[in-house]
Amino acid sequence: MRQRLLVRWLGARPRLRRQESGTPRSCSSSRNVDSVQERVLAEILGRNVDTEYLRNCGLDGGTADRATFRAKVPVASYDALHPYIQRIANGDRSPILSTHPVSEFLTSSGTSGGEPKLMPTVEDELHRRQLLYSLLMPVMNLYFPGLDSGKGLYFLFVKPETKTPGGLTARPVLTSYYKSELFKNRPSCDTYHNYTSPTAAILCADAFQSMYAQMVCGLCQRHDVLRLGAVFASGLLRAIRFLQLNWEQLAADIETGVLSPRVVTDASVREAVAAILRPDADLAQFVRDECCKGDWAGIVTRIWPNTKCLDVIVTGAMAQYVPALRHYSGGLPMACTMYASSECYFGLNLRPRCDPSEVAYTIMPNMGYFEFLPVPVDEATGGVVDAGNLVDLARVEAGREYELVITTYSGLNRYRVGDVLRVTGFHNAAP
Repeated sequence: MRQRLLVRWLGARPRLRRQESGTPRSCSSSRNVDSVQERVLAEILGRNVDTEYLRNCGLDGGTADRATFRAKVPVASYDALHPYIQRIANGDRSPILSTHPVSEFLTSSGTSGGEPKLMPTVEDELHRRQLLYSLLMPVMNLYFPGLDSGKGLYFLFVKPETKTPGGLTARPVLTSYYKSELFKNRPSCDTYHNYTSPTAAILCADAFQSMYAQMVCGLCQRHDVLRLGAVFASGLLRAIRFLQLNWEQLAADIETGVLSPRVVTDASVREAVAAILRPDADLAQFVRDECCKGDWAGIVTRIWPNTKCLDVIVTGAMAQYVPALRHYSGGLPMACTMYASSECYFGLNLRPRCDPSEVAYTIMPNMGYFEFLPVPVDEATGGVVDAGNLVDLARVEAGREYELVITTYSGLNRYRVGDVLRVTGFHNAAP
């Protein structure tokens, strides 16, 4: 499966939409996009100008400004960066792409030479990405008031990870996030990450046991659930199918208040669920009554009656699942909240209650340095891109389409992400 969180996983072409009534008042970063972008690039160059890659481009500490960066640093594909990345993966700890040590690799979509693409990341990048997560609940609350007073039933899973020859971990970006101390030790005041699922269930490597534990905990706390979701629309449908296939065993365990040892063997999961699961004959009978009917229309709101919305990716390839989700949810709104990837987190949907066909993202200018290559690209040059054609974030035009090019704190410089974006307007000055 492609490991991109949002757009490129799905082949979507996100649209960046104008602020409308009810959109949250922006911070100064959305009003002063160009100055924020200049500061971000100065910070990136200030820490990475002494790397091998940028020195090879002709930069040094005395020429590390925006104009020189644009004049000397070429637009790069993954293949161009692969030799540098491979050296890091093999154990070279010199400052090749970043002066900060590479903490791990995030596996990205696509392959190079038949192997998953490896995106280097550094320790403080996780904290930067957490800032974007911290904006999600305030935005959601504007459209779904009171959402922070309950819990979310999210079906979240970790994926397998590997080690590079040099000993660095390589894993999907969400697996990295779920296994981080930042996630595992998140404060109780973090209302967006207030889940019905115990962390041990999310971190369980066995997908069946993880799903079973998350489902039983969600059933036990059904009146607390105000939002229900998964990363993808298809993942939420898998959870509903899981309930269809396993409701009898789930009801039996709820009735006894103990997980069947034939179903869940992971000791950490059993211990975590034991803090939530109690004998409840009434709830067990309710589950049986609702699931034995054969009619699954509106099952989400029948079992979790206080649910205000679904929180899933429904753009691109996931759009095909929208009718099924509407059927099972009784027509609940579907919030598609964030545009992000293993290379960088980009922006938020500031209108999460919009129709799935109208999902749009506002780029946050403090997450990285963003440039845009007008589409179509002149293929007569054999794919060689003239860096002089790139447009700054503050200078994109409504109605135009651009390929996204990013420079990150982790050491990607003028990297072609591959996503094509259509600009439809601005939130203040942020497209």
